[in-house]
Amino acid sequence: MASHSDTLVVFFGATAGANGGKLGSDEREIILLVWQIVDLHEKKVGKLHRCLVKPDTLELTDQCKEETGLTLDDLIKAEPLDKALQQFQQTVSSEVKCLGRSSYMLCVNSPLIIRQALHPEASKKNLVLPECFFSFMDMTKDFHKCCPNAGPVQKLTLPSMLEFVGLPAESEQLMGVKEVRSMVQLTLCILAEPHNHTFSCVETVKYKFDSGTCKTEPVDSETVIRARGLPWQSSDQDIARFFKGLNIAKGGVALCLNAQGRRNGEALVRFINSEHRDLALERHKHHMGSRYIEVYKATGEEFLKIAGGTSNEVAQFLSKENQVIVRMRGLPFTATHQEVLAFLGPESPVTDGAEGLLFVKYPDGRPTGDAFVLFSCEEYAQNALKRHKQILGKRYIELFRSTAAEVQQVLNRYMSTPLISTLPPSPIVPVPVLASPSFLSSASSTRDCVRLRGLPYTAGIEDILEFMGEHTVDIKPHGVHMVLNQQGRPSGDAFIQMKSPDRAFMVSQKCHKKTMKDRYVEVFQCSTEEMSIVLMGGTLNRSGLSPPPCKLPCLSPPTAYTAFPTPPALLSEAALYQPPLLAAPRPHQTTTHSPAHALAYYPPQPHLYMNMNMNYTAYYPSPPVSPSTVSYFAAPPGAVAAAVAAQPHPAAAASPVLPQPGALVRMQGLPYNTGVKDILSFFQGYQVSTSEDLEDAMYQLIDVCRDEAVTQSLYITHLIM
Repeated sequence: MASHSDTLVVFFGATAGANGGKLGSDEREIILLVWQIVDLHEKKVGKLHRCLVKPDTLELTDQCKEETGLTLDDLIKAEPLDKALQQFQQTVSSEVKCLGRSSYMLCVNSPLIIRQALHPEASKKNLVLPECFFSFMDMTKDFHKCCPNAGPVQKLTLPSMLEFVGLPAESEQLMGVKEVRSMVQLTLCILAEPHNHTFSCVETVKYKFDSGTCKTEPVDSETVIRARGLPWQSSDQDIARFFKGLNIAKGGVALCLNAQGRRNGEALVRFINSEHRDLALERHKHHMGSRYIEVYKATGEEFLKIAGGTSNEVAQFLSKENQVIVRMRGLPFTATHQEVLAFLGPESPVTDGAEGLLFVKYPDGRPTGDAFVLFSCEEYAQNALKRHKQILGKRYIELFRSTAAEVQQVLNRYMSTPLISTLPPSPIVPVPVLASPSFLSSASSTRDCVRLRGLPYTAGIEDILEFMGEHTVDIKPHGVHMVLNQQGRPSGDAFIQMKSPDRAFMVSQKCHKKTMKDRYVEVFQCSTEEMSIVLMGGTLNRSGLSPPPCKLPCLSPPTAYTAFPTPPALLSEAALYQPPLLAAPRPHQTTTHSPAHALAYYPPQPHLYMNMNMNYTAYYPSPPVSPSTVSYFAAPPGAVAAAVAAQPHPAAAASPVLPQPGALVRMQGLPYNTGVKDILSFFQGYQVSTSEDLEDAMYQLIDVCRDEAVTQSLYITHLIM
């Protein structure tokens, strides 16, 4: 007998596209349902039913026409899927009642019809499936359990199973009828002597996705996929709906965030086993709304990097089960729990009141303007989302659906943000600034580099070396630099440092428009200076060279107290603005023996490249002196964190690097209508640079921030008591 049921309903389905092992992989709709009842007690068989289903898109592939023998004329007269399912439920319930049985369970030859066809289509059409479609028997697995010598489960087919038990192949040629009758024969055979099999391989489909925290236990890489191309507003429930029919592990959806803390259209999804992961890969380029979603394999390490690392505060906040999470962004820094609760209103009560609110803060306790809110049901969350862009205080508040993984990512991101007041000075041995070997030589106008444009996005270092051919011997050590875009993906560009300008010219002549992986690649000769500027975020095109935002004179980083006494001429601009991925910052140290102060910067470290086994250099253009760049320095010992002594220097305006000591204060989250007078009034009691300098700096930085699509910020230099 089947577990917890009196009757089996042998079930089969076909779609308007691929069937068999590829059923459901092409998003085609169901056009055929066939079923027959088997009484497990009396071992009797009911009437066979064959029901045609009218798809929304009246189109059949040639393969489908050949296999099913159906035409469009046959389907035009049929009922849509919802009516066909009603007919199925009514006939089955009536027959089961006539047999005097109380329950039944589906039995299929393959889970594809349930997991890959029926549930996804019902989800897209907003149909509520009968309860019987959420649990079913897999004939193949039960047969393997009954007859383990028949071969691996993956290779079992209806003809091979019939042959193993000595039953003749079904003579019926009509698709669906043949398969159902074959399964009925197998069922009666293994129920009888000598097998006396009891059906027990029950598979289930989860009714809903269980959100929650992900434990930091090892995750099997064979259960994880990466979904790419998601709408930015999609939530974990939307992603679970895209994979409807497949069982996702609890807390198994992790939305990925970009460097600005916003969703980048990717997510990592963890399934309960490798079988469900393999079925998920078959949904590559299936659609979510009007967008197709790419599905790739991922690793458990990648999943834990996004979804793991839960702090005690986050774990306590997310400890409540089955809660809907909403993210609030743009809160006033002075907002309290009571003000947020009042803003949400009585129609959207927060779970456990103030305990259901989690304010995101920097390590020093300052608020970031973000918060997460728990709601006990979907209705309350939807009421809260209706307040999107309404005003709290003097600011409009953004509200979004969120996930447990996003809570962890945001908390981890802000808690690791470097702060001026929290960078402790540490003793280091004084060394020359350029003592560490740099992969990027000092910027110069010598045209000893070449730029490759139009590379295939899948191209790697080895492909470039093969493309260079005999000229590979003329490349400097570590001289290949791949350029990545802001999402960390290949941009199609690369720079190569050659041993001499003559070699660079030779390469540009002989390799220009050569083919790499069916694409021609343009090769141009350029200088080290041009390469450095592009790698720092600038642009080089037919219109000329455009410097990156961080090279604007008014926004250059201030001098820091440092233990690197060296003439300023030795510092290349490429060295001053090394990206944060290359190394960790060196803290300052004061010195009284050298009249000149050099900048502390992020020197590149060779071991990072050795560990990666390739010279990928990720350069992300970012606002000048943002928290992720070199221009943040610890305040000198004994100085106030927000103000340090500074002396104006007459050459400051002429030099791209301010030569005098000073301090830098960042103001984040300013209202967009803030003026110079408002800022000067805010710093009443402190002496700031002239209002003209402040105004110039502010407007130039605002322009840069608009270009880079980041939050408006302001940096004030030369703040003294």
